Amino acid sequence: MGLRVNTNVASINAQRHLSKQSQRAEHSLAALASGERIVHASDDAAGLSISENIRGQVRGLRMARQNSFNAVSMIQVAEGGLTEISNIMIRLRELGVQAASDNISDTERGFLDNEAQQLVQEAERISVTTRFGNQQLLDGQGEEFEFHVGAFGTENDKISYNLSADATGSTLGYDSIQISDKDGARETLQQVDEAILKIGAMRADFGAVQSRLHTTTRNLDVQIENMSAAKSRIKDTDVAYESSELASAQILQNASIGTLVQANNTQAAALKLFP
Repeated sequence: MGLRVNTNVASINAQRHLSKQSQRAEHSLAALASGERIVHASDDAAGLSISENIRGQVRGLRMARQNSFNAVSMIQVAEGGLTEISNIMIRLRELGVQAASDNISDTERGFLDNEAQQLVQEAERISVTTRFGNQQLLDGQGEEFEFHVGAFGTENDKISYNLSADATGSTLGYDSIQISDKDGARETLQQVDEAILKIGAMRADFGAVQSRLHTTTRNLDVQIENMSAAKSRIKDTDVAYESSELASAQILQNASIGTLVQANNTQAAALKLFP
């Protein structure tokens, strides 16, 4: 082979390999820095599409999980109001039993009735002021709520619940309670017992939907975990692999640089042929 100076094929070859190894090193560095195996769409076009779709689903599932938590919070607020009204009913029953006995006079019954009327007013106040945000919960409006607990927009991704709880005095029957006499006190016992039963039914309904929402939340947790694992297998960096790739690329990159120096020096030998 003759000695030529216009075209240094060995140098061109060394430059090509140097460029290739530089790209490998840059890709490995980017993968390690970002934590993602797919740095560019060209690395794995199908994998990128699938992983991005999964990422969107995971984000949707996380928000659905938050919706489920908020729904439970709303029901718990309503149940908390019912709990206090139930406590009031139990105290009214206690006062009724006390007022129904002749070991106290009508004067003392009047004092007991004063407390009873204050408790009745408080129960009514709780029923009309218990709310979650701007939503009334215990006044019997009977609004139907839809809780979106899925990552998509289908009918199966929502839970419908008709919150028809009515804890007002006219519905539960405690608005006419009076214990200023023995007959009224004994009637109070029956009215309060009926109110307690109705409150218990409403609380049981709240408990049932809370149980469903807790189950929904646990299912969403499992989906988030599995979908995140699937995305990780597709898109996340294998640190061990990328580290070995980086080490290999850097070694070959240094070797290419040394070869390029030698290739460039080879052409200089042609100068010795000139006198």
